[in-house]
Amino acid sequence: MADAQSGQASEIAAHEIQVSVVSADQEVWSGAARQAIARTTVGEIGILAGHEPVLAILAAGEVRVTATSGEVITAQADDGFLSFDHNRLTVVARNAALV
Repeated sequence: MADAQSGQASEIAAHEIQVSVVSADQEVWSGAARQAIARTTVGEIGILAGHEPVLAILAAGEVRVTATSGEVITAQADDGFLSFDHNRLTVVARNAALV
């Protein structure tokens, strides 16, 4: 029974990403998430666990993060970039704030 429970826990963790949204002067939000969607200079990008590594320039707009609890966190992020690798997403913006 314990093996089945630990298998379920690792399956759930395998579907999570760690997200950090930061501005020039503070961390706006960080935590575990199911997905994140951001606007880049070439269109919107959705990030799920296992996504290929990516580095993209942000366009002015919202970053929407669906936390593991199901809550949707929305931040306005302007003038920056996002980086995703090994299930870690970092959004760095000159100006970022929760909306």
